[in-house]
Amino acid sequence: MEEYIVLTGASSGIGYEMAVQLAAQKKNLILVARNEAKLKQIQTELIAEHGILVEIMVKDLSKAQAAIALYKDIKIKGFQVNALVNNAGVGNYGSFIETSLEEELDMIELNISSLVALTKLFVRDMVAKGSGRIMNVASLLSFLPFPYYSVYSATKTFVLAFSETLAAELEGTGVIVTALCPGPTETGFNTDTMKTTNVLKANKPISPKIVAKDGVKLLLNGKGKKLVGFMNWFLSNLPRFTPDGIMMKIKKNLASQQK
Repeated sequence: MEEYIVLTGASSGIGYEMAVQLAAQKKNLILVARNEAKLKQIQTELIAEHGILVEIMVKDLSKAQAAIALYKDIKIKGFQVNALVNNAGVGNYGSFIETSLEEELDMIELNISSLVALTKLFVRDMVAKGSGRIMNVASLLSFLPFPYYSVYSATKTFVLAFSETLAAELEGTGVIVTALCPGPTETGFNTDTMKTTNVLKANKPISPKIVAKDGVKLLLNGKGKKLVGFMNWFLSNLPRFTPDGIMMKIKKNLASQQK
């Protein structure tokens, strides 16, 4: 029976580039996003170019119930899933007292609740089968939480901690859990306001194709966590030898808008 990789947030950015690169390796895909028209376009493109099987699922994962429904739909259709990429995510920027509570609760639901739901549901099947791979997309901010990204940083810190601890639990089961940790990336994630911050001036966003290349390697053959790019690796290690108070001042300055 044919096996599939489930990829969320597949309609743009890192998710789209991963879909293209996985398709080039003849991997069958179940692509998940909110934009049906875009998903259909990608489906047609990948089938025509690579001759693989591509299914699409239109879901808004900002509600965890949609994640549960996604799993049920895949089971009903009888698709065999051998890998899951929890890539769907969203962020925001601004002073916590001014940012939208509704947006932040949706962010927590998408970045954490839906990710946990999909992982729990699919990992049970994988353990029963004795094989499988799950890759969760975390962030540089998992290591280096920034002011003005307070809720987003917290969600990505959760993703990394969850991935690492679950990987340890699953040792010996045949199921591998990994975490991809990109830094600034040239995607629609970066709002106009984010683009005016010092950090995006000091640490230029990289192509999503580069991030996706590391992600595909990690998903298919890697273990543990992967920080993408030397600068992001260096920044992630700054707290090891910088006092907390000084480190937070550095991060606040980096996260602030250019003057």
